[in-house]
Amino acid sequence: MPVNKEHDEFHELDLDSGWVTPAGYPAGIQQKILSGSLDENARRGTRTRLLRFAPGVFTTAPFVHEYWEEVYLVSGDLTVGNDVEGNGGESFAPHTYACRPPGAAHGPFKSEGGCLLLEIHYFDPV
Repeated sequence: MPVNKEHDEFHELDLDSGWVTPAGYPAGIQQKILSGSLDENARRGTRTRLLRFAPGVFTTAPFVHEYWEEVYLVSGDLTVGNDVEGNGGESFAPHTYACRPPGAAHGPFKSEGGCLLLEIHYFDPV
């Protein structure tokens, strides 16, 4: 299966524009797609994105999806496993990493001071 990413050499990223809130996410969580795309219905594709949380933002339910997800916490703080009011969970510092297979429940998430994540999403080849 061909990879849907372009050859893209080192270049400076514009971190001031191109951010959007993904469907189903609360305001204050935004993504910037760096490369590729993901077609969840056809179960094809791969994408690399930055995901940022504004300070104090949290989700209220676990996520489950049918693609692989690798996540690297670049900066800030991320708490995993908070309740619906944003309380509790386990806090992680920068330079921590997660790799989740398809179907793995994860979250909810919150960030006290805001954070920046690098994420890679992909489906297994057919």
